[in-house]
Formats: sequence, C-alpha cells, structure tokens
Amino acid sequence: MTVHKQQQTPRPRRADSERTVRTILEAAERVLAANPAATMEDFAKAAGVARTTVHRRFATREALLDELTGWAARQFADAVDAARPDAAPPLVALYQITANVLRVKTDWSFAMNRAAEDSHPEAARIHADVRATCIRLFRRAQEGGALRPDIDLDWTRRVYYALIHEAAKEGVVAGADPDALATRVVDTLLRGAGTPAAIAGM
Repeated sequence: MTVHKQQQTPRPRRADSERTVRTILEAAERVLAANPAATMEDFAKAAGVARTTVHRRFATREALLDELTGWAARQFADAVDAARPDAAPPLVALYQITANVLRVKTDWSFAMNRAAEDSHPEAARIHADVRATCIRLFRRAQEGGALRPDIDLDWTRRVYYALIHEAAKEGVVAGADPDALATRVVDTLLRGAGTPAAIAGM
C-alpha cells in the first residue's frame, strides 16, 4: 500500500501580504503626519507600491485609516504590557512604560492622535484598558510610598498623560531621545517644579 505524505503548504504569500500591509501603514503614517489630507495614491507612492496594491488591501481610504488607528493602538498596548506594569517594581515600570509609549507616540503620531479621539472601537477599548492599568500602577506606587497617600490617582493619571503628550510633541518636532524624555516626565511627575522651600511654605 502506498502511503501519500501530506504536503506542507508553504505560506509565503501570507507573510508577504503582512509585510506589504505593514509597509503601506508605515508609509501612510509618514505621509499623513505631514499632510492629513493625503490620498491613497500618495500612500502608494510613499510605500513604493502600485495604487492597485493599496486598494487590494484597503477598499477605501477610511478603511486604511481605521486599520492604521487599530495598528497604532495595538502597538500602544504592547508598549505598556512590555513594561510588566503589574509585576515590575512600580517606579521601574513607570519609567519603562513612559519610554515605550513615547516611542510609539513619536513613530505613530498621526494614528495615535486619531486613536485618542475614541471614535475607533478597538482603540477606545485599548485606551480604557491602559487607563485602568495606569491607575493600578499608581496605586501600587502609592502603597509603596512613592506617591502621597492623599493623592487623587485619576488626577495624577491625567497630569501624567499631559506630560507624556507634551514630551511626545517634543519628540516629534525636535527628535528628542525617548529615554531622556521619559526621565524628564517621571521626574516632573514625582518631584514637580517647586523647590522644597516653596512646598514647606504652603
């Protein structure tokens, strides 16, 4: 009896397709960061592919923007998770999250700003999860004595987000190093801008 071995079907097309999609999304991010009104033809030219290639992956410009927004949101979530916010020492996690997120916000500035509008269901869910993670991290920092026991954790989170937003703008405009910006953000959050004398006089 002849035994026919089942042939393994190679999957290079899928890998190639994923690489093509990534190339198109990266090109679209670069183009949109400079010109939010850019067209599908602009994306194709920047990606070095035919316009028909872009249209095969994305039926419309809005479909491409939605995928770009979701992609950036997933990068954002991965950046937070990579810092092990629920396991690493709180201040170590806080610094690492800050540096990781600044890299994502710098590299995907257009898409991250779009995701922040909460109009994309997946991005909105991811941002809600990250907010909850941030509060848990701040609570751990509070319990460990790094934050004052009477501090409002949600207010602290909003201040932290504002600091990251400003640092990310500096990263995009001036090309500042994310690690240096992360140090500045965390230092400002924990120490503030006042002197010990000013704090004592309050």
